[in-house]
Amino acid sequence: MKKIEHLGIAVHDLEVSNALFEKILGVPHYKIEEVASEGVKTSFFKAGPNKIELLQALDDNSPVAKFLAKRGEGVHHIAFAVDDIVAEIERLTHEGFTVLNKIPKKGADNKLVAFLHPKGTNGVLIELCQEDPLSKLESRKE
Repeated sequence: MKKIEHLGIAVHDLEVSNALFEKILGVPHYKIEEVASEGVKTSFFKAGPNKIELLQALDDNSPVAKFLAKRGEGVHHIAFAVDDIVAEIERLTHEGFTVLNKIPKKGADNKLVAFLHPKGTNGVLIELCQEDPLSKLESRKE
């Protein structure tokens, strides 16, 4: 693992939370994106080398909606940047962690992602993030 890629924060209202974090960080969000596979709308902030992802559920069945119903707003996950997500999934599975995504999936902010179950990580949902190599190819075509 290279570094903390971002902190994910579950929120009820993305617009209200964007205004709040803009005041706190002194910078506007740089991207809003829907991730249909996760049932969320995300907003990203960057302050120095650090990133924060705000997550708003798009429907009542999404994992974020369930998190909000159980725990309320707050830190949802910690994401770590990795060079080779497939190798990390294999390594962490071998170490005994429950990996929720055996095959990485497309996430927000041009990333491939996979998650570790919080039951094996002291109650913290861990996200692995790798820059999606296809996103670089697509941007070169434009």
